[in-house]
Amino acid sequence: MRALSIRDWLSQKCGIAAWKKRGIYARWQRPLRFDRNLIVIGAGAAGLVSAYIAAAVKARVTLIEGHKMGGDCLNYGCVPSKALIRSARLAHQMRHADHYGLDVTNVRFSFKQVMARVHDVIRKIAPHDSVERYSGLGVEVLQGYARIVDPWTVEVTLGDGAIRRLTTRSIIIATGAKPFVPPLPGIDDVGYVTSDNLWDEFAKLDSPPARLVVLGGGPIGSELAQALARLGSNVIQVEMAPRILIREDEEVSALARAALEADGISVLTNHKALRCERENGEKYLVVEHEGQTRRIAFDTLICAVGRSARLKGYGLEELGIPTQRTVTTNEYLETLYPNIFAAGDVAGPYQFTHTAAHQAWYAAVNALFGDFKKFKADYRVIPWATFIDPEIARVGLNEQEARERGIAYEVTRYGIDDLDRAIADSVAQGFVKVLTVPGKDRILGVTIVGEHAGDLLAEFVLAMKWGLGLNRMLSTIYIYPTLSEANKYAAGEWKRAHASRRILDWLERFHTWRRG
Repeated sequence: MRALSIRDWLSQKCGIAAWKKRGIYARWQRPLRFDRNLIVIGAGAAGLVSAYIAAAVKARVTLIEGHKMGGDCLNYGCVPSKALIRSARLAHQMRHADHYGLDVTNVRFSFKQVMARVHDVIRKIAPHDSVERYSGLGVEVLQGYARIVDPWTVEVTLGDGAIRRLTTRSIIIATGAKPFVPPLPGIDDVGYVTSDNLWDEFAKLDSPPARLVVLGGGPIGSELAQALARLGSNVIQVEMAPRILIREDEEVSALARAALEADGISVLTNHKALRCERENGEKYLVVEHEGQTRRIAFDTLICAVGRSARLKGYGLEELGIPTQRTVTTNEYLETLYPNIFAAGDVAGPYQFTHTAAHQAWYAAVNALFGDFKKFKADYRVIPWATFIDPEIARVGLNEQEARERGIAYEVTRYGIDDLDRAIADSVAQGFVKVLTVPGKDRILGVTIVGEHAGDLLAEFVLAMKWGLGLNRMLSTIYIYPTLSEANKYAAGEWKRAHASRRILDWLERFHTWRRG
């Protein structure tokens, strides 16, 4: 039997793909024509970027949002939390004015005004994500609830109760995620807040909660714990794992814990929450540690133990689209149906605004042009940061992950306590830690702890994305004095560690000879 030619092989491969595709769509009646090229469900980061890209390439696109434009990031997450953190940090700096040669003052503030500023920041940024802006870009924006009724049809229940059915060639599911509330007995009785509703609840308060329990030792819990402690709350942070920020290296977790404890937070690791109770008008969280139980009295409980994808109510079950903790997709962000995609928190594996926007490009381009060329989502260089003080930022591997995956590495470290600008700004703490391929300057990952770590990391993200090594960074001119010099000095540490001893010995003899 003759060998298949390339043409025969491609024809056979395409035929198999077409046969599989027909089987998936067999029970559905495909429309003869479509109202739209793309329908996007959800106007958070992934949905907004998807709609923007589609409109930019002149596709007819409809964006459907059942609640607030801008999604979690604008309304409940990144934006309000960073506004709160900034106010809290300023209060902290005023209390420690002596670090800057100034008199310490008694910091007085209105918590209501702090929270009013948080909501004002949201209002100022909201036009970037508004119906008006996206309508002006050519996106049809519908405010209502979407349900996919077949692979090409979306039913929208509008705010006035009217129902519209729209047909489309492709659909992007970008419904985001919501805070996960653990099923603790009694939790509904005592009440709790999450990142979704604390901004409105705290706006009603004249002062921050006196006794605050933060359940969760991840980035969200740590950020909120520190900010509210600096604004006057007595904070206890409860984490079931052996340490907070469990995905970071142990030394980073230890440094973060020390920073939180320096702000008066009681950090309880290896403490498992069992239940909530009420007694004589008091509210308690009951926890277990080393076989012993303990009751922690509180006024307010914040649940910050993670987020779960929004999967219910969109018709996924009826279509048979597989879901686990997220919508199941392939490397092209396609679901079971090749014309239905998922992006952002609902798709995973990351729950960051910037990764949602990153995925949105792949989902939108594949949805619109996938019949001609498809692109695999690229997760090789993913940065993230935890915005406590000092900030913690990372891209690529840390030591913990490298060991778990059996990847050989070298560590280069530069202490920011030695950096001129950090000393001048009284922020001389933290470090830059770079993992490289043994004997080479190729970067495997970077962790930065310190002032503006999230901003400093961007240079390493760029270097890893485009294959630039530490030697290239070392040959770059940096402004003096800036915090960014820490990156160059880290590259310099690597260079010194890899200098050729043989060449240096030869140079020493050469210069001795030159002196006569």
